[in-house]
Amino acid sequence: MNTDQMTARIATGAGFIAALDQSGGSTPKALRGYGVEDGEWSDEDEMFAAIHAMRARVITAPCFGEGKVLGAILFEKTMDGEVEGKPTGDALKSRGIVPFIKVDQGLADEADGVQLMKPLDKLPALLEKSVAKGMFGTKMRSVIKSANPAGIAAIVAQQFEVGNTILDAGLMPIIEPEYDINAEDRAGGEEILLAEILKQLDALPEGRQVMLKLSIPVKAGLYGGLVDHPGVLRVLALSGGYSTDEACEHLARNPGMIASFSRGLLQDLRKDQSDEEFNKALGEAIDKIAAASA
Repeated sequence: MNTDQMTARIATGAGFIAALDQSGGSTPKALRGYGVEDGEWSDEDEMFAAIHAMRARVITAPCFGEGKVLGAILFEKTMDGEVEGKPTGDALKSRGIVPFIKVDQGLADEADGVQLMKPLDKLPALLEKSVAKGMFGTKMRSVIKSANPAGIAAIVAQQFEVGNTILDAGLMPIIEPEYDINAEDRAGGEEILLAEILKQLDALPEGRQVMLKLSIPVKAGLYGGLVDHPGVLRVLALSGGYSTDEACEHLARNPGMIASFSRGLLQDLRKDQSDEEFNKALGEAIDKIAAASA
């Protein structure tokens, strides 16, 4: 797939984007969920080898390449690895799946009710490498904890500032200011978030587009205006800690948003499953998530 083909698939395809981008801090938890205990790896290299093996098993499962998975978000070490003898990005594209790369370097301490991204000092080199490896786009996450207008404005401004740098490098940014689903003031805070996102979108030069990845809103349909905005290629929903069934139930009430789930996709997969059992569990999750994204 070339860039135009990948753009069209993401913009209009029926399906969802898989989030396979757990990084250093979240990898042990992801492995435990898969049935790999901490004692089964002794250092970081072995830990990342174990998570790569899990991701490779997902990517090569028959159901993953049946057309319902539009794209997949990778961690840098996954992008650098191989699947069935091919670079991971090429392995995905050979199955009709558009590759993205996680580019943030973690979260700063909470201030003004939000956690901004830490300084992205590795970004220029990572963008250059990602272009060379055929990535289509990027993803970067920051987190909103409460409805603090100053904090929300700062988090959105930071996301769009970095997003423009990514666009300048020739990649499509997924902008992800996640709203903590456990925040008591989330409904009001999401209204503030929407206004700040629209302000930044309206300031984009004509012809520029970004993607958005947002918590499924408390008020169903709240982000409908973002779905139709000329500055937006696609609006994604994160599962945010919901189970597969919960996330799909909430997502189905928000036309135009499609899923980009991690836990909601992988929660029922286990290392000791047979290939048949693994593909059945993954296929059932894919079917549910694709239906909720329709």
